[in-house]
Amino acid sequence: MEENTEITVVTSSTDIEAIEASNRAEYDIQIATAKKYPRNLSRIKDNVVAIATMNKETAETCHYALPRGGKTLSGVSVHLARIMAQQYGNIRVDSRVKQITDKQIISEAVCFDLETNYAVKVEVRRSIMGKFGRYNDDMITVTGNAASAIAYRNAVLSVIPKGITDVAYSAAVRMITGDLTSEDKLVAARNKAISYFKDTYNVTEEQIFKAIGVHAIGQIKAEEIADLRGLEQSLKDGDTTVDDAFGYTIDKSQPVEAKKVTDKGVEIKGEKKADSTKLNLD
Repeated sequence: MEENTEITVVTSSTDIEAIEASNRAEYDIQIATAKKYPRNLSRIKDNVVAIATMNKETAETCHYALPRGGKTLSGVSVHLARIMAQQYGNIRVDSRVKQITDKQIISEAVCFDLETNYAVKVEVRRSIMGKFGRYNDDMITVTGNAASAIAYRNAVLSVIPKGITDVAYSAAVRMITGDLTSEDKLVAARNKAISYFKDTYNVTEEQIFKAIGVHAIGQIKAEEIADLRGLEQSLKDGDTTVDDAFGYTIDKSQPVEAKKVTDKGVEIKGEKKADSTKLNLD
């Protein structure tokens, strides 16, 4: 089925001026509306927390974790940024792939607070080179989507007050980890987390420990369990790869279907390597 695509052909300076005037008028209307109906920060904070902690599945999407140099970088995910932008109101966010070079893909996002007339533009660069050369078209598309999502998140977090972000993020992390007040509950959650990654991604305990910056299973506490949840989300969102997270070599010069990670396990050339349910730390 053919896609319907609207194409605007600019033929003269008059046309350009008309388009610019139309864009200015659109922004003027949005700014006037924002001034007429200002936001309520207290209500926004309560709404964001309520949505982020609506259920455990939603809370899990609000946290990301990425292994970097033996340490774990973690923080607010693009999913929480979208919830905040939706509830913050009177805000406009656009993200897109700006350029694809021989070695990089460049995405750009702009976040415009219509009430304060404050805007931030963020640019994110992601490599499209792997161990086997330049990525194939499928992987370039995936990388572009991930870069645009990261740019979106960074732009939104640059505009929305940190006080709202911190409260919502902390509430989501508390729901992710659940009740780990006793040693028995902590051990059970830890074992389920490790088993999930071993079964789903065919990695060793040592690779898991290295990914979250610990040396032994006893060092995995509530914070590390949250990071494992964040790493799971980052793998699903394309923020990182199994190769980058665990040193699991994937030939990116081949079609993405040749060897891919799904929600249910690792498939190698159509053959399911492992079958696992979603990581459940209850």
